[in-house]
This record gives sequence, C-alpha cells and structure tokens, in this order.
Amino acid sequence: MEALIPIIQSIVVAATPLIFAAIGELVTEKSGVLNLGVEGMMIVGAIAGFAVTYDTGSVLLGVLAAMAAGALVSGLFAVVTQLLLANQVASGLALTMFGLGLSALIGQSYSGLSVERFPRLAIPGLSDMPVLGPLLFAYDFLIYGSIALVAGTWWFLTRTRAGLILRAVGESHDAAHAIGYSVVRVRCLAVLFGGAAAGLGGAYLSLVQTPLWVEDMTAGRGWIALALVVFAAWRPWRALIGAFLFGGVTIVQLHAQALGVSIESQYLSMLPYLATIIVLVLISGAGARALGAPACLGKPFFATT
Repeated sequence: MEALIPIIQSIVVAATPLIFAAIGELVTEKSGVLNLGVEGMMIVGAIAGFAVTYDTGSVLLGVLAAMAAGALVSGLFAVVTQLLLANQVASGLALTMFGLGLSALIGQSYSGLSVERFPRLAIPGLSDMPVLGPLLFAYDFLIYGSIALVAGTWWFLTRTRAGLILRAVGESHDAAHAIGYSVVRVRCLAVLFGGAAAGLGGAYLSLVQTPLWVEDMTAGRGWIALALVVFAAWRPWRALIGAFLFGGVTIVQLHAQALGVSIESQYLSMLPYLATIIVLVLISGAGARALGAPACLGKPFFATT
C-alpha cells in the first residue's frame, strides 16, 4: 500500500487544475454560455501567476493575479458574445488562440525560470498518521480549496436563490427575462467566475505541479476540462470524480512501464485526449441535450422588450 501512496498523491495533484477549470466552465455553461476558450484562460492564468510569484516572491499574490488574469480575458469573451452577440463557438476558439499567443509573448523573459513549490500543509496529529496521513492530510491548500469549490458550487446551484436564477437563465433565457431577471448580467458574472477558476487552474500548473514556466504548458487540459463538464452531466460532484479519472490516466501511463505493463505508453497518453474529442463531438450535436445540457446552451439572447 505504501508503494501506491506517491502514485495516488500524483493523481490528486494532476486532477486539481482540471477540477478548477471544469467547475468554472460548468457554472458558465449552466448559465447558457458555451465558452471554448478554457485553454486560453488557463494558460494566461499560468503565466500571470508565475510571473507575479517570481517577481514578488508572494504565492498569494500570484494566485490572485492568475484569477484576475483569467477573469480579464473571459471578460473580453463576455463582451463579445453577450453584448455584441458574436458567435460563442468562434469567440471561444479565438480566445484560446489569443491566450496561447499572449502567454507566449509575456513568458519569453520567464522561460526556464522556476519558483519554489507550494509548501504542503502539515496538520498536527493527522499528517503523521500511517497511510491516511499522506493520503488525506499532506497536500497544499489549493487542493483542499478545489474540493471546497466543488462543494460550494453544488450548494450554490442547488440551495440558493442566485443559483436557481442562474439555472433558470440557462434553461430558458426568455422566461427568465420575462419575469425580470437580467440575462446578460447573470451570464457575464458566470463567465467571469469561469475565467477566474480557469486562471486558478492554470496557476496550479505553473506554481505547484511543475513550478516553472514552459510555453504551452497546459497541453490541452482546457479541452479536457470542457469534456469533463459533459462527462459529469453538468453536476459538480461528477466533475470531481471525472477529474480524478482523467488525472489517473495521465499519471498511470507515466508509471505503467515501471510496473511492468506491456502496453505502449503512447496509447495510454492519448486516452484523455481521445475521450475529449468524443465528448466534444457529443456537445456539438443533439446528444448534449440528452446528457442533461442546459436548454439554452450556446444560444444568443435577444432582449425583445
């Protein structure tokens, strides 16, 4: 069992950026907005968090900067799609390309540099427990924050008036508008939240998982996060489980050869991305609605009165 502890810990770390990005996109899509720019928001958050942490020495400022950067670029998407009524799919793809290009430009002077890894929390009496200690009580605070985000999102969507309004906007924006709710405002706030969460996921990559800056270091995780939302049927707890499954595939393929598995590692490496392609095909057709997608997902809102 002790030999499996480092692998399990690695899976948790690999899943964390996916959790942040997937939960942010889940809230965005619950409002009826399809933002395919998750990859761009994550990479902008990654460089913003790394640059601020490197220049100031403050991890907290780096995390806040990553969230602000993700929210800022998602704000551009909100303006273009909700105010100017541009096509959401095209705008999301443009946002991904914009984020990749912007991060490459900003990151030129930080290439090859590194920062100190997040310290792991040491909980007296718990972290020292055999087996359970390192499995449950030996992670950095962002990992615990990701679990709290899932729980908070579930509570918000299912137990609060604001969450009910957001879901109503996603299911029938015309009906929500008719009873007096501002569809555009609700959707813009949801998009900003999604951007901040994606930026935080990107910062986790550059500050914790691999505490250095490498161009295009998100490596398609934004697309995996998009697939996770559909895989989870737009439910936060299922997104958490899906993130661990995708993270597990990523980590297991790294350890497969050492464990004597004869399958070529390239086949295991491509599984998360193959699943992503399949799920993104589903989201583009009628199958998405059958899986539980919001009825107005991706549909522009035109205020008639």
